[in-house]
Amino acid sequence: MTYSKKWSSLFLASVITLLSISIHQPHAQATKVNKPTNVIMFVMDGSSNNAVTLSRWYKGESLAMDEILTGAVRTYSAESAITDSAPAATALATGHKSNAKLVGVLPSVVNTPGLAQIAKEDAFRPVANILEGAKQQGKATGLIATSEIQHATPAGFSAHVTDRRQFDDIAEQQVYQNIDVVLGGGFESLVPGTSKNARQDGENLVDVLKEKNYDIVKTRNELFKSTSSKIWGSFAPSALAYDFDRASTKSSEPTLSEMTSKAINTLKKDENGFFLFVEGSKVDWAAHTNDTIGIISEILSFDSAVKEAIDFAKEDGNTMVIAVTDHGNSGISMGNVNTTSTYFSIPVSAYINPLKKAKMTIEGALSQLKKDKSNIAEVAALYGLDDLSKTELSTLKSAEDLGKEMVKMLANRANIGYTTGGHTGEDVFLYSYGPSKITGLVENTDVAHSMAQFMGFDLNKLTEDLYIPATKAFTEKGFTTRIDLTDEENPKFIAQKNDITVTIPVNKNILIYEQASTNTTKIYTFDTINVYNGTEFYVSKKVLNTVK
Repeated sequence: MTYSKKWSSLFLASVITLLSISIHQPHAQATKVNKPTNVIMFVMDGSSNNAVTLSRWYKGESLAMDEILTGAVRTYSAESAITDSAPAATALATGHKSNAKLVGVLPSVVNTPGLAQIAKEDAFRPVANILEGAKQQGKATGLIATSEIQHATPAGFSAHVTDRRQFDDIAEQQVYQNIDVVLGGGFESLVPGTSKNARQDGENLVDVLKEKNYDIVKTRNELFKSTSSKIWGSFAPSALAYDFDRASTKSSEPTLSEMTSKAINTLKKDENGFFLFVEGSKVDWAAHTNDTIGIISEILSFDSAVKEAIDFAKEDGNTMVIAVTDHGNSGISMGNVNTTSTYFSIPVSAYINPLKKAKMTIEGALSQLKKDKSNIAEVAALYGLDDLSKTELSTLKSAEDLGKEMVKMLANRANIGYTTGGHTGEDVFLYSYGPSKITGLVENTDVAHSMAQFMGFDLNKLTEDLYIPATKAFTEKGFTTRIDLTDEENPKFIAQKNDITVTIPVNKNILIYEQASTNTTKIYTFDTINVYNGTEFYVSKKVLNTVK
């Protein structure tokens, strides 16, 4: 394997850059910005600096991300040094740290040193995200993930719920947000059914999307052929395949770079510019299982997508590109107990060559396992374990968790170490390019505010415009209010005054106005959504101003 000298110089330049950054002082490059502006935000979920290093060695040359390394990001949450994906996404999207499982809402617990407490009445209050701000600016918007599009991280940029598992609510809010391009998995959360994440409220969101004139595509060929300015691509019931497995298991699915390219080429036609969010979701999933091949698969796939954005930004001149990891995962390292006393003499090939033998991730390899497990040796070979000893084969045949045993065996051969199957709390690399690029050691919340500033709005002010407690606001207008939970899956806010009844359904962008004396019913549509956090409804100023 040949490793280019160019990589060495780029890596040295990156190290020098990191050594020269100012700690805790995010710096926005003072480059003149011409309208319209675009922002492309990437999140490599659950990766880590060591995983990126390993992936670079595996590739054998520089990553696209290397040339735009500008700093580092602190990832802790409001309650822990180690964050969950939901509050991590909330921080990156809204500029507010939050608690585990909370998506797009303020925390109820703040015990991390240095953070201000939240007023009791503000706990769980929805806070505006960067995508909503871009939309209010008249920009086109896009959302991409290789997981279900309703998963925690894409949800953080498009929805507001008190539990990341509320796929019903997340999916509904995403549909009524009127995002221009949505690409990923999660089709089962769009329609009623009996599967794990099928809709429980009876609403068929595919029908809603058709009414909203989306081009609904389900394969990469359909995606490529679409000429619509509104595309909803749902390529799998749940998550998409790992990139290394796709050709063999799900060849009809697009790659992350293909989805990114299509989204950019669609959104760039908007005269006001665009905001695009892209997540490489399954680095995190692979890290949770200590699947070294899965980690490398998704980091390299993510890097290819980042390259699409960098190439566009270089040509455009008014596009900010940001790529970050939301948190570490697994404690992966090049070096383990095998290398304690010999690390200084172990060549790169000792780490990489065993990994190169694998043709599939652990998920892909296990998908080829027969029910009677008679082909364990063949499955192991797909994962790079092609020369099993009798003892190793016996170990695999008797394993209670075959996948766990296989990933451990390959990691041992490649001298790869892991400390955990969970998240980790280290600072992570920050990649940024274009006007107002971010440099230095920054908080994850700083990323959101920097994007908002570049696009010309303030996230805190936006929250005051988009998410006002409905009970108090309508009471001040002389209405009697109540929250109707007759249908638990479809809460409604009801406000009544004389012969007027205002109904505000959860998660949607509409208000129903009824006046009995004139037998009048009107439905008003907005570019904002209505959110219920379990105790209160929140509506926008635009909704309130409609009700005289």
